[in-house]
Amino acid sequence: MSETRWLNDDEQRMWRRYRHVNQLLELAMERQLQRDAAMSQSDYSVLVCLSEADGPGLRARELGAALGWDRSRVSHQVRRMEGRGLVAKGTCAEDGRGTVVSLTPEGARAIGEVAPKHVEKVRQLFIDVLSEDEVLALTNIYDRIIARIDEIDGITLPS
Repeated sequence: MSETRWLNDDEQRMWRRYRHVNQLLELAMERQLQRDAAMSQSDYSVLVCLSEADGPGLRARELGAALGWDRSRVSHQVRRMEGRGLVAKGTCAEDGRGTVVSLTPEGARAIGEVAPKHVEKVRQLFIDVLSEDEVLALTNIYDRIIARIDEIDGITLPS
């Protein structure tokens, strides 16, 4: 068994700062979505995926893959959103077996109204504090980390 490679003080500080920033951003974004649209980040994520889909909707398994969610989580989330009139479920026309999730007119209206407020909050809290060079540097860093996660653990998300 190899010796544990403990984090040094700088690495520990960086890792904890990353965790802290991630938690604070998640909390701030959740509050913004609740305040401006009475929706959760999970609701917003589903609406974004569906609004960016090439067709009229996505198979439930494609939606889950895009979000990195398991089938149960997708099912529960879609059921809640369907109950609020944001999405609709249908049968896949291609083979009649899969479930297709699509935006309703209410869901399209909701994402259309909240997306500008959401992106402004992203800018205020994250983008505007960075220079153009820092944006590029962070993007490159994130790309390397994503590739490393795929390489070591085989976990990927569609880009």
